[in-house]
Amino acid sequence: VQLQASGGGLVQPGGSLRLSCAASNGIVSNNGMGWFRQSPGKEREFVAAIDWKGGNKVYADSVKGRFTISRDWPKATVYLQMDSLKSEDTAAYYCAAARLSGPTTTMRGYAYWGQGTQVTVSS
Repeated sequence: VQLQASGGGLVQPGGSLRLSCAASNGIVSNNGMGWFRQSPGKEREFVAAIDWKGGNKVYADSVKGRFTISRDWPKATVYLQMDSLKSEDTAAYYCAAARLSGPTTTMRGYAYWGQGTQVTVSS
């Protein structure tokens, strides 16, 4: 399974971005999917996760109410809509496919990782 993340960029505080994560060379339809982020000098942290059906979603407290995770099953793609962005959201964002079907919040629960896409929130 290969995961390709895209959609990062530079945005002003209060702005929006939508990240995409497309899966290829494998089947992730029955897997939970998630997004993590990592800033320089910090550990990678959980952002959001979604179950295989797309009906069960979990968010980190720091992004709850501002970020929305969703998935397009036929396209094997997961999205992260990020609104009301803050400077502290600046990080490299990574998508991942879980080992199981549920929305997993820990890194050990993920079997496949995509490359990071950089999000910079700055005026």
